[in-house]
Amino acid sequence: MTAITPDIGLRARLRRLAGRTAVLAIALGGCAFVAPSVATAADQAQPDDEQSVELHVSAGLRGIVAPGSSTSAIITVENGSEAGLRAGQVEVELSRTPLTDAAAVSTWLDDGEMTGEFTSIGGDDTETIEAGASATTTIFVSEASLGNLAPGVYPLRAELTASTGDAADENAESVDATATSVLVVAAAQTAQVGVLVPLTATPEGGGLLSTEELTELTAPDGALTAQLDGVAGTTAVLAIDPSIPAAIRVLGSAAPESARDWLTRLDDLPNARFALQFGDADATAQAQAGLPELLQPRSLATFLDPANFPRVPATAAPTDATDGTPGPTPSPTESPALPSDDELTAIEGALPRMLWPQSPLTAADLTAFAGYVGDDTTTVVSSATVGGKNAAHATADGKDLLVTDAAASDVFSQVAGERDPDDRQRLLAEAAALLQLAQGASPSAPLLIGLDRDENRTSDALRDAIAAADSIGFELSTVRAAAPVPATVDGTPDAARSAAVTALLADESTLTAFSSILADPQVLLSPERIRILRTLSVGKSATAFTEDYAEHQAQTRATLDAVSIPPSSTIQLLTANADLPIAVRNDLPWPVSVQLFVAPTDPRLEVRSPDETIVQAQSTTRIKVPVSARVGSGEVNLRLSLYSPTGVQIQGDQTIRVAVRAEWETIGLVVLGGIIVLLIALGVIRTVRRKRREAAEESAVEAQIEALEEEEAVEAHPDATTTEDTRE
Repeated sequence: MTAITPDIGLRARLRRLAGRTAVLAIALGGCAFVAPSVATAADQAQPDDEQSVELHVSAGLRGIVAPGSSTSAIITVENGSEAGLRAGQVEVELSRTPLTDAAAVSTWLDDGEMTGEFTSIGGDDTETIEAGASATTTIFVSEASLGNLAPGVYPLRAELTASTGDAADENAESVDATATSVLVVAAAQTAQVGVLVPLTATPEGGGLLSTEELTELTAPDGALTAQLDGVAGTTAVLAIDPSIPAAIRVLGSAAPESARDWLTRLDDLPNARFALQFGDADATAQAQAGLPELLQPRSLATFLDPANFPRVPATAAPTDATDGTPGPTPSPTESPALPSDDELTAIEGALPRMLWPQSPLTAADLTAFAGYVGDDTTTVVSSATVGGKNAAHATADGKDLLVTDAAASDVFSQVAGERDPDDRQRLLAEAAALLQLAQGASPSAPLLIGLDRDENRTSDALRDAIAAADSIGFELSTVRAAAPVPATVDGTPDAARSAAVTALLADESTLTAFSSILADPQVLLSPERIRILRTLSVGKSATAFTEDYAEHQAQTRATLDAVSIPPSSTIQLLTANADLPIAVRNDLPWPVSVQLFVAPTDPRLEVRSPDETIVQAQSTTRIKVPVSARVGSGEVNLRLSLYSPTGVQIQGDQTIRVAVRAEWETIGLVVLGGIIVLLIALGVIRTVRRKRREAAEESAVEAQIEALEEEEAVEAHPDATTTEDTRE
């Protein structure tokens, strides 16, 4: 049956997923994903990412093999399929035709193409591997097998032949895999190789790192801790974003203990270091935008809480009495000892006047840098900026340069960012080859590797990358003291980034005027400046920069719209004089002072603008506007606008409609008066009628009482009545 071999595109992908070896080392690393062959065409078209058998190869003591010595190759087979893998055969082959440049190395590793014959340098049987298991085989490679190889980079490949299923399985499927790598043969290391490692951390909100973020980043498994773990014990040169120590120091005693310990550990490291621009902002973009000086953070005092800093005695100077004698000495007071901005951003032991901007850059940018920092500024650039020169120390038009090897830096950056230990091997094989080729022309010349900005490296990956290039005893000062090589800077300006700088500063100017509504404008402007610096940070791709720039603009618009007059429906004015309630919304986290100006579009309505009003944070306040209607009815538009106490317009004219119905007040009073008169008249009539009825009823009752009294008198004295009648 026909076996399926890995697709070349997969090799290119795997080459970017590699691991560790040592500088100037033999790096035998390879991966090949294969799947058992089957009879149907559909299965033969199976995608590469579904192939599940991996082959890894490495060799040498830390990958180092001197000319004329022997070594050993370690082959690891990982069976990720659902079927067992039978015992097979693995063979390691070497071509004695060296790869002479980086392009040849890339072509070999990506495409498996090169000129020259391969010879076997060793082979062995592989054992049966159960599904989901792995096995390792060690192959001794004798001095005779390698032969007298001169120092250089040689193509290497490993081939695996096996089959799946049990021995009695008639449907067993063959598995063939080929993995490409390189063999670097080098004599004792004589050149000094240094690694520049940027230490950066970007907060979620774009300002300073919060307490919660610092706690997470400086935890034992945090990203900042991993970066210190990775550089500890190496001679790596640290490029530190000063916003990190500033974020810790502004918290004072409230800073997480882990963050304070991290900062102490950073200060105690013996590694050479220099400060990046705050927020790792790109000096190249600022120079190309024509800024007269580099952007700096505004006052960081707004981030300080005096309660988190120790209080120290402070005694006011005594005053003299009017007669010239000294006045009483005031009692000592205490005030918090707040750090200055320089103290907050200080990098212990940092080398001065160094920049590591975005590459490529132009000769005009170097001139601008000299104006920003000084004529003795040292700028770190990529070799791609100086026409491919790999000299670690160079000069261009009298401007001092430290040059990092572009190709090697790219691969070592991938190594430092790769989390899988097995995958790192492949990348380190390529990195060792590129490092050897870079030093081939000048074996004793120093070389610099500049890692990309990456805030998510693991300590193991970072340590592996540094160890593969780092020279024991490397000193950056030695490189800077060496005679510089003349170079020419031929970069192309980035119009998009320079235009973004101009636009960001224009937005900041608008926010500066807007901030006059705040009691302390710096609570808005200081974080805003830091967000601008982070938007301009080095290392972003064009896509990432465009996205961050658009997000910053959206945030600026949201801030400017945070204080406004919400839309309102028509207001009914039913009286000639009244107070109209106008709502003002404040979505900012701070109180604001605003002045509401109101102007009618028709003289039939008189309006008096209210006094300055304070609108509390995250709230809506209704401001009462006194109005007076000169007509009985009609509709009038009011133009509303908000201003700061200093006269800056916060919101443009907004129109609301007022329906005046002032005659309704007179009509209402007449109707109400008529109702009251009617009610009073009805009450009077009812009272008179009730009084008459009561008087008639009283007269009738009195007559009845008199009649009864007479009847009782007759019954009681009948004789008297008779006598009286007789007399008559």
